[in-house]
Amino acid sequence: MTTQLTRRQMLIGTACTVAIAMTLRPGDAALAQPRAALGLGEVRIRDLGPGVVQFPLMSSLVVGNTLYIGSRNLQPARVIGFDLTSRTVTSRTDLDSGYAVQAMVASPDGTALYIGTLRKDDDTGASVHRWDLTTPALPATPLATTGDRDVRALAVAPDGRIYVAGGGEPPKAPSLWEVDPVTGAATNWGTPDPGATISQAVAATASTVYFGTGSTLAGGAGSTAKLFAFDRSTRLFADVLPREVAAAVSVTSLSVLDDLLGVGLKGPGKSLLLNLAAPSTYEVIPQTGVQLRRRGDDIYYVKAPSVMAYSRVTKKITNLQTGDLAMLWGLDLAGDRLVGASEYGFVAEVDPATRTSTITELLDVGAPADPQAVMGIAAGGGSVYVGGTGAISRLDLATGTVSRIRLAGEAKDGVIVDGVLYTGQYNSQGIWRYDPASGHPPAQVVAPTAGQNRPLDVCWDAVNGLVLLGAQNDTGGGGSVTTYDPVSSAHTTTVNPIDARQMVRAVATADGVAYLGGDNLYTDGPRSTVVAWDPVAHTELWRVDPGLPTGIAALATDGRHLFALGRRASGLVVIDLQSRMVVRVVDVSGVATDFGALNYFDGTVYGVSDTTLFRVDAGTQQLSTVVADIDGGWYSGPHLDIDENGVIYTMRGLNLVAVQDGARPGLIDVDVLVEPRPLGTTVHLRVKVANREEGALAVTITTAYGQKTFPDVAAGRNAVASFPCRTGSIPAGTVRVEATRAADGASTVRTVPYDATSSG
Repeated sequence: MTTQLTRRQMLIGTACTVAIAMTLRPGDAALAQPRAALGLGEVRIRDLGPGVVQFPLMSSLVVGNTLYIGSRNLQPARVIGFDLTSRTVTSRTDLDSGYAVQAMVASPDGTALYIGTLRKDDDTGASVHRWDLTTPALPATPLATTGDRDVRALAVAPDGRIYVAGGGEPPKAPSLWEVDPVTGAATNWGTPDPGATISQAVAATASTVYFGTGSTLAGGAGSTAKLFAFDRSTRLFADVLPREVAAAVSVTSLSVLDDLLGVGLKGPGKSLLLNLAAPSTYEVIPQTGVQLRRRGDDIYYVKAPSVMAYSRVTKKITNLQTGDLAMLWGLDLAGDRLVGASEYGFVAEVDPATRTSTITELLDVGAPADPQAVMGIAAGGGSVYVGGTGAISRLDLATGTVSRIRLAGEAKDGVIVDGVLYTGQYNSQGIWRYDPASGHPPAQVVAPTAGQNRPLDVCWDAVNGLVLLGAQNDTGGGGSVTTYDPVSSAHTTTVNPIDARQMVRAVATADGVAYLGGDNLYTDGPRSTVVAWDPVAHTELWRVDPGLPTGIAALATDGRHLFALGRRASGLVVIDLQSRMVVRVVDVSGVATDFGALNYFDGTVYGVSDTTLFRVDAGTQQLSTVVADIDGGWYSGPHLDIDENGVIYTMRGLNLVAVQDGARPGLIDVDVLVEPRPLGTTVHLRVKVANREEGALAVTITTAYGQKTFPDVAAGRNAVASFPCRTGSIPAGTVRVEATRAADGASTVRTVPYDATSSG
C-alpha cells in the first residue's frame, strides 16, 4: 500500500490527550471551516457556541403528585418539579451554591423539600437548601452548611430532624451530620470510620440513624464498606453490616422499607434486606441494586439500565424492562407505577404488572436546557464531539448541524479514527464506538476489566492499528491499559502496568510504542513513572521516573522527545527517547494550574490548562501563550484536540472554540510519500519528500532500516531514498521525516505509517 501524507492530511492522535467533543449552533457552518490563510503570528479564535446543551440530572424524588428532579453540572444548580398528572414541568428553583444536586428528601408532612448539593473546593455557600413546596414560585433558601464539602444523601426522621451524609475529600473521613430544620444548626455526630473517604447513604427511623460508608474514590487507600446504626438516644455507633458482605467497597443506598432496611452495596454483587428490629437477621438479594423500594412482598430497585423486581415469596428476580433506561437517579412508588428520572433526560414511569414504560422527554415539557460543564473533546474527519452527562454532542463541520447523541455515563475521553468515534466511558463502561454514517446508536465494544472503572486517556496507535485506553481503579488503586483493534475486535487489558498504586493518567504513542504516564493518590511511593509499553506484546520496554512531585497530568510526543506535563504546575519534563534521559524541565507555572492536556501537531506541542492555551516548540522547547484566560468550563479537567487541518478545539467558558495558530513555528510545507516495494525476493522501503516551500530545506529520513540526510533540498525539488529491508516481508511501521528550513532554522517532524508488505 502507498501512504501519502501532506501538511493538511496529518495523522491525528499522536498524543492521547483528547476526549469527545462537539458544538456549534445550526447555521454557523461557515465558522466551522478553515478560512483565509493566517498572517504570520496571527492567532484566530472562532466561538462555535455552547458545547453540550441539555438538562443533565443527578437525583429525583416523588413528593405528593410531583417528581422533583435535581440538576447536574449546571450553573446555577437547580431543581425542577414534574407534575405526574399533566406530565409537564410546573416549577423550578435555582440554588445559590453547588454544581449538582445528588440528594433530596421531603419533610414528614411533605410541605418542604430539603436539597443537598455537591460543591467545589472554593464554594463557601450552603450545602443544604430548603424549598417551601406550599409556595413553589418562591426560591429555595440556604438552610445549613456542614463541615463536609459534598452532600450525597439526606434522610428525615419522623420528628423532622435532617441527617446528612457526604464527604468526598479524601483522606478526610465523612461525618454524620444532623440539621435542625428550623434554625439550620448543624451538629457533627462524629466519624465512625476514620478510614472511610465517602458516605453515599443515610436513612432514619424514630430511634436510629443508619449511616453507610466506604472508599469509592480513595484508590484503595480507604477502608471497606461499613453500615453503622447510630442510636439517637445514646449517640453511639454500632457496625451492623453482616460479615458476609464485609469485603464490599461501599454502602451505596439505604431505604427504610416498613420493618426492613434496604441496603445497596458496591462490590459483592448482592443487596440486603435487614430486619430493623434485629439487624443480624437479614435476607440476601443476589444482585447489586440501589434505590430499593417495597410494595408488599415485592422489592423494586434500580440496576442500570433497567428496573428489577425481587419477590420475597418466590426468591426470583424479574427484569421489568427490555429497553434502555440508562441510570435512573431515583425510584419511587406513585400509585401503581415506579417513577424515576433517567440520566438520558427523561422521566420513566414503569408499570410492574405489564413491564412497560411511559417515557416523557423533559426538554419537550418545559425543562430548562443550558450549557453544562463538559468532559472532553475529539475532533477529526469533519466532526467535533463534546462529552456531556448521559450524552455527547456532535458538530458536523460541513453543515454546522449539531446533534445530541445519547450515551450512558460520561465520555471522559475519545479519539476519531476513519470518521468513527471511540470513547472511554465512565463509570465502568469500557470503550464505546459511534459511527455517524451507520445510522446506529453508540455501542460498547470493550467491557471493562473488574475495578477499572474510570477512563482517563484515549488515543490511536496508527502503526499497530489500535485504540489505547488508560484507566484508573477508583476503589483498589492503580490502573490499566487497554488495547482494541477496530478491524478484528480483539482487545486486551493489562492491569497495573506501572505499579499497584499509580493509575495510567496519560497515554501517548509514536512508532508503535505506547508511553504510559503515572499518577499516585497515595502519600508515598513513585508519583510520575513513565513506562514505554509494547501494545502488541503487552510488555514493558523500559521505564523512567522524571521526578515530578505530584504526578503526570498529560503526555505528548513528536517521536524524538516525550513531553510530560506535571500536575499542580510542577513543570513540563522533556525526555529524550533515545537516551531515556530528562533533557529539560520547562517552567509552566505561568500557564498551568493542575490538570491539563497535551497534543502534538506539526512541530509543536499544544497544551491547555484551566486558564491558558499554550504551545511548546518541539525543537527548541520554548514555551509561549496561544490564548490567555481561556478558562474552559470543564468537569473532568481540561482537554483539547487538533483536526487534520491543524485547527485546535477546546473550551472557552462553556463554549467550544476553534483556534488557528499562525504563530506555530513548525509550519513547513512538505509532502511525504512512503512506498514499501517488493523487489525480487526482498522488500525495499521508498520514501519521497517534496519541498513545497519557497526556500531550501534540510531533510532527514529515519526508518527501521536506516537513515539518510539531504542537507540542501531546493524549493520545488524532492528528496528520495530507498532503504533495502533485506527480508522477504516487513511488518507495519512508520517513517520519521524531519524538515528544517535553511532560512530561519525552523523545523517540523512528520511520522508516516505504512502497511505490512511481502515480496510474495
